[in-house]
This record gives sequence, C-alpha cells and structure tokens, in this order.
Amino acid sequence: MNLYTALRAGFPANLDSTAIDAEGAHYSWRDLERGSAMLANWLHKLDLPAGSRVAVHTDKSVEALILYLAVLRAGHVYLPLNPAYQASELAHFITDAAPGVVVCAGKNFGWVSKLAFQRGVRWVFTLNDDRTGTLLDRAVQMSDAHQPVPRLPGDLAAILYTSGTTGRSKGAMLSHGNLLSNAQTLKDFWDWRPDDVLLHALPIFHVHGLFVASHGALLNGSRMLWFNRFDASAVASRFPDATVFMGVPTLYVRLLQEKQLDTRAMRLFISGSAPLLIETWREWQARTGHLILERYGMSETLMLTSNPCRPEDGERIGGTVGPALPGVGLRIARDDGQPCAPDEIGHVQVRGPNVFSGYWQMPEKTAEEFTADGWFKTGDVGRVDANGYLTLIGRSKDLIISGGFNVYPAEIEGFLNELPGVGESAVIGVPHPDFGEAVVAVITPAGQPDPEALIRELKSRIAGFKVPKRVIVVPELPRNAMGKVQKKLLREQHAGLFA
Repeated sequence: MNLYTALRAGFPANLDSTAIDAEGAHYSWRDLERGSAMLANWLHKLDLPAGSRVAVHTDKSVEALILYLAVLRAGHVYLPLNPAYQASELAHFITDAAPGVVVCAGKNFGWVSKLAFQRGVRWVFTLNDDRTGTLLDRAVQMSDAHQPVPRLPGDLAAILYTSGTTGRSKGAMLSHGNLLSNAQTLKDFWDWRPDDVLLHALPIFHVHGLFVASHGALLNGSRMLWFNRFDASAVASRFPDATVFMGVPTLYVRLLQEKQLDTRAMRLFISGSAPLLIETWREWQARTGHLILERYGMSETLMLTSNPCRPEDGERIGGTVGPALPGVGLRIARDDGQPCAPDEIGHVQVRGPNVFSGYWQMPEKTAEEFTADGWFKTGDVGRVDANGYLTLIGRSKDLIISGGFNVYPAEIEGFLNELPGVGESAVIGVPHPDFGEAVVAVITPAGQPDPEALIRELKSRIAGFKVPKRVIVVPELPRNAMGKVQKKLLREQHAGLFA
C-alpha cells in the first residue's frame, strides 16, 4: 500500500473541516487532498523515471508538507534537506542522490539551480513559505484528482541523510512499510485520541517533525496548529488550544523562560532528537504538572523506544528513553557481541519493521552496520534495567579511552550538570601525549563557575581517570538544527590543547 493511501484513510469524514491552522491561514483536509493531487499530477507530467528522487531544500511551510504527500502519491522518493545547508553540502547530496527534481527557496534559486544543472538535474523549481513559487504556478494548472501509484511495503519512500558527524553524510533508505509501521505503532502507544490537536513547531526536514509529528496527526485525522518557525511566546500562547506538543530539549528550555505556561488543556508533551537534561524534565514538571515523555529514535530506524504514555503501560521515568516499542527488538551487546546483563553498559542494537534497508548506494557500509544475525548497530551506548527501560550513555564514537580506561562522556556530564555554576556541559576527548586522550569538559555558565573548583569537586565524586583535565567555559555549545551538541566540532576546536 502507498503510504499516502494509509494516511489519507485517517482523514475525517468532513473534509471541509480545518486540518492545519498555520498562524491564521486555514487549510482544510480537502485542501491537502486537492493540493497534493495537483502537485502529483505535475510530477507525473514531467515524465520522471519510476522512483525518482525529489530533493526539497525549502523553508518550512504547509505547502512543503503537501509536496511531501504529492511525492508519495506519485510513487517517487522524498529527499528532505535542511534549508541551512550551503553549496558544498548541497553538492554532495545532489551528486550522491542524483534527484530528478530539486525544489528550493526562491531566494536561493540562482546558486541552487546552477549547482543542480551542473550535476545533471533536469528540473529545478521554487517554493516559498508565503505560498508562492514556480512549483505552485505549474501545479495550479493540473487536475485535482489523482490516483496514488501502487507501492509495496518494501518500496523506497524517502531518503534521509544522516548528520555526517564522522565523514560524509549517508542516505538512509526508508520504505513505505518502515514509515507506516512506525506511525501505526506510535498512534496506539501514544494513545492518539479523536479530539487531539497537535501543536507543530518542529522543522520538517527531519524524522521528528516530518514523520513522527506530521504522520501522527495525519493518520489520526487530528488538526495541527502550525508554526513555520519556533517562537516561544507564540507557541506558549497556543497551548490552551492544543493537546499534544513535540519538541527538542532546546524548545523546552526556551519555553521555561516564558512567564505564562497555561498547559491545562494539554495531554502529552514529547521530547526527542537530543538528550533532555533531568533538570529540565524536573523543572517542567514543577512548572506545569506534566511529565515529559522521552523517546529514542534515529534516521535509520524511526522510533525505537518510548516512555509509557498511559499509566497502565508503566511509569514515565526521567533520564530514560523507556522500553522498546511494540514490535521492536532491543538488545545491549558487549564488545565481543555477547549479551549484557541488566544495567551493564554496552552497544545498543535493534531490529524491527521500522528499521531501514540500508544506505543509498553503499552496500559495503550497510553490511558493516548490521550484525551477522540481522540486528542494526545503532552506534549508541546504553544500558537496560531489569524493567526494560533504556538509558543512553552516549555515542560509541564519543567514547574516550584515557590511559587505557573507557570514559563515557554522558556519565561525566551528569555529574557536572548538578554542580553550581554549570548550565550545560559537553565532555570530549582530545589528543594527549601521555594518556592518548585526555578528558575535557566544555561548559556554559550558570553564574560564575570556577573551573578548578569544579575539577576538585569531581575528584571527590568519581574515579580520577574520569575527571576532566580541563574545564573550558563558553557562552554556548555548538548545536545542529535539531539541538544536538556538535562534539566533533568541539574536538576539532580543542585538538591542540595538550600539544
């Protein structure tokens, strides 16, 4: 079944009711149906080969979401790209994916079209966040009736390029079956209800905003309150009109700075895409009475684990990302591949209908990332307790080996973040002539932190080999678009510290 057909089945009977309220601009369910049909018909008119990639490098808009639905309907492959990407980054994606169509913001048409045409792309259109662009000009001429192209569960629906923290980004191939199975699982596990209203303030070039949030609302026939850009005051003002909110930790930190947080109408707050500090989790509970639900997923796997939503499913525990979702296999393995005991730290491995088939045009890399018995190696390090709750410790590539001892950055960060004067912390390993790697902490201030005093305090709490040799205070930590701290950049910045 084409994924669009499954999402369309969730639309309410009254297609003239509001599907999306985009800051005053109202889109009905019929608008989504007709708009995506016209765009799908335009794609068909271009006579693209079956399964062509459609690369989308635009700002967030409802029209961009409708374009995504149109690509699914037309049986092609959606390739969302962060609009912040510059020429050198975009060149890699276009060269690697060889899209048949590129859609970009009008302000970038000059350089994007030149880059695309040089790489053999036949069609480049514009789409802006104010309902203008050459793509819409063409599509408005088309019929608003369209029969979705049949697709099998294993057929490719989207390619998501990973963040590329170690070398060039890789294109994770997600099928119609991957996306639908995960959406259906989350609809049940997160207890989506007929009267739910989703407050959508996430970008839609990423799993969280495009697949988790948008799919959830579409599949459930739930209205969305739509923000093209996150503004804490504006978002907070709509809490009385919504029931579900999904955000990255940075959004919760900013919302906590608002004087008024009326969350009485809200049912569920979800956080993901980056670790949520336990302090933020506790402060949100104190301010609003709500326990944020943390979950865990990846571009390659969609959602894997989640804290329970319904009380009968278990306790919602801060600092963990919950047990495996129904249908998802989760195990923790030692370096030698043997299973870990409860609470033993090891490598997180997963399998299930949500797990991708592999990386685009990289069969050797794909084979490396799966175990002999078919489990995907996430690259994350964590532990599972006796009740099945997963706590993430960090990325395996972030592991620091100092003097022959393994140091997990997240453990040190947990201690640091509890100390006075520390806002947030990022622990990294940098080259050291004696130890191979030295532990270094980069922190943001919450007051007047004394680096030497912090080191002394840590020495009284944790083993000496884990204590940072230096604590560096910076105004803010570098982050990517989804709020993840860019440790690779920090390692590069401080590589010569002990040279």
